[in-house]
Amino acid sequence: MFISQAHAAAEGAPQGGGMQLIFMLVMFGAIFYFMIYRPQAKRVKEHKSLMEAMGKGDEVLTGGGLVGKITKISAENDYIVIALNDNNEVTIKKDFVTAVLPKGTMKSL
Repeated sequence: MFISQAHAAAEGAPQGGGMQLIFMLVMFGAIFYFMIYRPQAKRVKEHKSLMEAMGKGDEVLTGGGLVGKITKISAENDYIVIALNDNNEVTIKKDFVTAVLPKGTMKSL
């Protein structure tokens, strides 16, 4: 009894078109591109240019919060040596540098 009523109600209901589904998928793709992929690609490009622009004597901030001056750059294996003060030096990968600080930042701390 209930099945025949449900079947009868489904016959009169309009069916969704394939164009609506394609339009929704295109809209989701555009939202994904402009809100997720594009900003992330821009950040990666900026970080890559930062890595290439680093030089000896630059003051840098690492991902771990260390502030130091670059004393040595190893080009073949992407490691740098950072002098935290006159006595301490740390070797880290270039990728962990988050920012190049203005000159004189270490003296002001």
